[in-house]
Amino acid sequence: MSAGIDERTGGVMSIGGGVLETIGDTPLVRLRGVVPPGCAEIFVKIEGRNPTGSMKDRMAQAMIARAEDDGRLSPGDTVVEYTGGSTGASLALVCAVKGYRLRIVSSDAFSEDKLIQMAAFGAELTLIPSEGGLITKSLILSMIETAGELSRRPGTYWTDQLTNTDSIAGYHAMGEEIWAQSGGRLDAFVQSVGTAASLRGASTPLKRRNPELRVIAVEPAESAVLSGSRPGAHRIEGIGIGYPPPMWNAALVDEVISISTDDAEEMARRLAREEGLFAGTSSGANVLAAIQVGRRLGPRARVVTLLVDSGLKYLGTDVYRRRRVTLRDEP
Repeated sequence: MSAGIDERTGGVMSIGGGVLETIGDTPLVRLRGVVPPGCAEIFVKIEGRNPTGSMKDRMAQAMIARAEDDGRLSPGDTVVEYTGGSTGASLALVCAVKGYRLRIVSSDAFSEDKLIQMAAFGAELTLIPSEGGLITKSLILSMIETAGELSRRPGTYWTDQLTNTDSIAGYHAMGEEIWAQSGGRLDAFVQSVGTAASLRGASTPLKRRNPELRVIAVEPAESAVLSGSRPGAHRIEGIGIGYPPPMWNAALVDEVISISTDDAEEMARRLAREEGLFAGTSSGANVLAAIQVGRRLGPRARVVTLLVDSGLKYLGTDVYRRRRVTLRDEP
């Protein structure tokens, strides 16, 4: 990393040695428009500022780096993964930079924008048909089975994100960033659960620094398995796989909050209109859960959650395809 002079401001700016060096150090900002009176301060970490527009850049870089270090992944190998999209784009970025072939198993249940982004970085896609575009337990299991079959080919490394604990370390820096950015003052950390790696990875350093910190998990109301309900179909991409993920550790969590798909989508739209923050559906669920917690904790408390990815990954979905158009009458 070298430094130069920003001609617009006269200040020093950093010149990165490569795109992977730009992962992390995302902003933490306070919400104002969507937060009701009497609620705690709600802060969001804008993970859409990572290179592919998602926090998953952190875990993709960690999984590939650790596999290289211990010899599981060698030059010329092929990487395989099953993913709803954001992990796929992040792995595709890392593999493009490092020169690995990448084969992704995904589905038409996930945003076409994500699939296009993966392919743009050079990923080769195998798509599993869904039931009416819905995310279900059977779809996830079918994607995993297909990735497992591909992984048995010679010279192939399967990152296997649901069981790969290397990904947890990729989020430790996120927790450290939140602690520094908040000035060491936060009362609760809220995050939705897909693989559970980000919840565990970020909360570990936070809990180490503040043992009284409340850690809140978020899941789809239609498939609230962590709360003891039956699995069901939903549209919140990236979370709610229909069963407790292998890396889920209930002992680390103080509470699980369930948010419906419709409510999460509406909050994502509100964040764009009222806060100028463009994010995906799981981010909407995170903010709704954070507000629930914040109402109980009161105005002197501080709650931090994540905007896990950019709304640019959902332009082709019903979350943002609703347009308000005014046609001028012909004279």
